[in-house]
Amino acid sequence: MRTFKRGVHPGGHKGLSKNEPIRKVLPAEQVMYPLVQHIGAPAVPIVKKGDRVLVGQPIAEAGSFVSVPIHSAVSGTVKAVEPRLTAAGREIETIVIDNDGQYTPVDGFGVERDWRNATPEEIVDVVQKAGIVGLGGAGFPTHVKLRPKDPAAIHTVIVNGVECEPYLTCDYRLMLEKTDDLLIAIDLLLRLFPNARAVIGIEDNKPLAIRKLRDATAATERIGVCALKTKYPQGGERMLIHAVTGEDINSTVLPMDAGCVVENVASVLAIGDAVRFGVPLISRVMTVTGDAVASACNLHVAIGDSYSHVLEAAGGFAIEPQKIITGGPMTGTAMFDLNVPIVKTSASILALTEDEVAQQKTTACIHCGHCVRSCPEFLVPQMMYRSVLADDFEQFEKLHGMECIECGCCTYSCPAKLPLAQAFKYAKLEVAKKRRAQKAAEAAKAAEEKTGEKGGAAS
Repeated sequence: MRTFKRGVHPGGHKGLSKNEPIRKVLPAEQVMYPLVQHIGAPAVPIVKKGDRVLVGQPIAEAGSFVSVPIHSAVSGTVKAVEPRLTAAGREIETIVIDNDGQYTPVDGFGVERDWRNATPEEIVDVVQKAGIVGLGGAGFPTHVKLRPKDPAAIHTVIVNGVECEPYLTCDYRLMLEKTDDLLIAIDLLLRLFPNARAVIGIEDNKPLAIRKLRDATAATERIGVCALKTKYPQGGERMLIHAVTGEDINSTVLPMDAGCVVENVASVLAIGDAVRFGVPLISRVMTVTGDAVASACNLHVAIGDSYSHVLEAAGGFAIEPQKIITGGPMTGTAMFDLNVPIVKTSASILALTEDEVAQQKTTACIHCGHCVRSCPEFLVPQMMYRSVLADDFEQFEKLHGMECIECGCCTYSCPAKLPLAQAFKYAKLEVAKKRRAQKAAEAAKAAEEKTGEKGGAAS
């Protein structure tokens, strides 16, 4: 069974929702669209207060090449463009729309196109305009991944169906319920890369999905299924590339440089919807789960709807939770307010009756090496942690701390319960801040020297 080296084996807890079919939830009377929903530059609003909008209409345009537009999931009237709280706990400039409940679409929305004759350039252009990003968590703009320098050099398109985070089952349900649509979308992707073969990576705790997709792909040579050992973080891009192809990459190497393109199952399906039916990314599937919810389920929700409305549609809480997380327990974010918007990267609502992290008491590091043995990036977390405590970010860099993927394996395996992953996230932000300041200083110095040279030449 293929896998990567190291990693951990947290409890899956997928039985709560894995057998629950996806059901659709109509959005609330008001929806909210933060202009920051992905890696890259924020989107720029192109509507104002009082404007009428339709389903599928762009309401914000991409702020740069590494950015994507945002579209409305409802028809209605723009109430405001103002700062609103997000699940990350920050206030972000947000487009607020009053939903008229009519769901009047823009022309061509949902109408099948001549997708069978679409050229590679047309496919990528549609993906870019549709605002599609990685839906597995990172939120990297998809069109950037689909534009390598040499498409002919791509040998493997990896469709990430791993879903290694505990509790989450939304991608699993998509593989079972949207099998035919998934394969059509994969075929569309393969048009972009003439020498590539597609491999759907699925962990072996999903035998039904493996069997169904193997049966569905048996007649094609360009699409296969790779069963992977169940281990966290198998779904991480670097880990998945190693498990499927044997290639090793780090932060200085892009997957496309190793001949690979990696796309999440939900992202691939979104590509198919955009190219085939002109549907931009205005909705996604989320898992609502945990021992505190009344009924664990998988819901097809509108981007822009609120967490509170989605939770209500799932039946609310059976027991008052001690902790609510957006995302999985390993890399998700704890929430203190549910009246915040669902964004493109919102994968779940996880409500737990006990906050195990808050109950844990940290002790001194005993140098047991568990963190080292679990780190999939072969780092030395105990030494990195020591450098962070000393605010020695130069040493943190020397220890290759910027290679940390913030998966949380070290924190999970630490018997002293040290907040290792949280410390490394902070350190990476500090190093990035220092690098930006240094780059700005160098640019200012270069500009000053250039001005001086012009002044000298003039005299």
